[in-house]
Amino acid sequence: MLNQGSSGTATASTATVMSDSPHGARRSANDNEDISTIELVDSGADVHASSRIISQQQNSRRRQIGKDAEPRNRSADGDRLEVTESTKRDDSKGTIKLSHIYPIHAVSRGSILSRESTTPTPSFVGFRNLAMIVLAVSNLRLVIENYSKYGVLIRFSRLGISHKDILYCIFLTATIPLHLFIAIVIERLVAIPTVHYVASLRKSEDKGGTHPKLGKTAGSISILRPKPKYMWGLIVLLHSVNAMACLWVTTVVVYNSIYHPLLGTACEIHAVIVCLKVASFALTNRDLRESMLNSQPAPAIYNSAPYPKNLTLKNLSYFWWAPTLVYQPVYPRSPSFRPLFFVKRILEMVGLSFLIWFLSAQYAVPTLENSLVHFHSLQFMGIMERLMKLASISMAIWLAGFFCIFQSGLNALAEVMRFGDRSFYDDWWNSKSVGEYWRLWNKPVTNYFRRHIYVPLVRRGWKSATASVMVFFVSAVLHELLVGVPTHNVIGVAFSSMILQIPLIQVTAPLEKMNGPTSGIIGNCIFWFSFFIGQPLGVLLYYFAWNVSIGKVKMSDASSPGTTA
Repeated sequence: MLNQGSSGTATASTATVMSDSPHGARRSANDNEDISTIELVDSGADVHASSRIISQQQNSRRRQIGKDAEPRNRSADGDRLEVTESTKRDDSKGTIKLSHIYPIHAVSRGSILSRESTTPTPSFVGFRNLAMIVLAVSNLRLVIENYSKYGVLIRFSRLGISHKDILYCIFLTATIPLHLFIAIVIERLVAIPTVHYVASLRKSEDKGGTHPKLGKTAGSISILRPKPKYMWGLIVLLHSVNAMACLWVTTVVVYNSIYHPLLGTACEIHAVIVCLKVASFALTNRDLRESMLNSQPAPAIYNSAPYPKNLTLKNLSYFWWAPTLVYQPVYPRSPSFRPLFFVKRILEMVGLSFLIWFLSAQYAVPTLENSLVHFHSLQFMGIMERLMKLASISMAIWLAGFFCIFQSGLNALAEVMRFGDRSFYDDWWNSKSVGEYWRLWNKPVTNYFRRHIYVPLVRRGWKSATASVMVFFVSAVLHELLVGVPTHNVIGVAFSSMILQIPLIQVTAPLEKMNGPTSGIIGNCIFWFSFFIGQPLGVLLYYFAWNVSIGKVKMSDASSPGTTA
């Protein structure tokens, strides 16, 4: 420790030595300030005040040292000024002297991961990178293990598609779109009396006379209530039979005649899409017809194709190929066709399709085949092990399929059709609840159900929750058709999984409305967990049921030992 006498002696000596240098006075003053600070610390002053003073003095000294060490071109009298080596050495010694008394622990602070921490929330990008590395290494281990056991399983001969399946698939692909053209025939039939009726009303209005069917003066079309609705019940029946026939014929052919699940699923999806488009075409034209009879203006976007001028083969053909399920007489259009954009999307589809095929044949199929023995013997631990192993493969296949269809496929089709509205999905992967996921991930289907089922039911007096249940019921039926029929096992698993979404939506709905970051994380984790486990479980059940239905698995196999991957 330094006392006052030694301090004074040191100060005097320093002043004498430094007075000969150009900046001796300033450095002497700085030394005096440093020694005063030391005395303040030694006197037991407040630690916070001393640390603040020390910090200020050291900053001042560093700035001064920087100025002294900064090279100058010329002085006032033209002589060049240089900082000598001895000066640098003295400054360095002074800095080292101060570093030993600098207060490291001057304020109260919490740990960065503690709640009482006053620092901003840290970034966890490093942990995310670690998770990605762990995921990559873990899956690489599975790749090496799979190759060691099975080698390369990719064979074109393993597709198992028979000529009979191909012929039936071609037949359905050619006949399913005919139901759309049947729908336009029905609409044009009902449009003829509607147009004549409106023309007669306008003619009667122009004459200011009495309408023959009303028995009163026709002063305005909007007040003339009797409309040609005597045919509307018949029109509803014809459209319903047409749409259901599209779905029923395809379902019967796929269930009884197409063996391969892949071709059967493709045909069933095609039939469901056309069935929904037929219903949308009928419902939209019914409202356009009602709007025409009541002299109500249609949306401005429809002005270029008003009812019934929209009932043309060109208009219907565009709706047939447009990447939407909702019919409109007019759609927003993109300025031009971009060949390079289209080629990129096609290449993405080809690459992702090959990836899906590779993952399915090389990893998913062996896992599914080795799960059969566990289902037969009801080995719970074995089933769970197969489920966990299939989950990562199933998730990779599903994500690749999502990008292939919704990003690459629909954008390629939209580019060909110059379809302007390409909002096919939103950021569903950030969903804070299960309900938000269903609203964001498949917007063509979401828009369809909202427009043609949910909103009409609510306007009829249904409660919002009840209308939502009806939407999920219809969706559950369609999911069972899309999964159960191609696998020849309508066992209700897909239907039940969709119905079970309703309580999950109710449980996670409050988390969606909360503003805290924790609520969003919890809701997103619940969504991903149900998604990660639910899909492979359904795949396992349908695969087992399919093998039982085709006779590949018998009850005697339950006692035979099985191999696991």
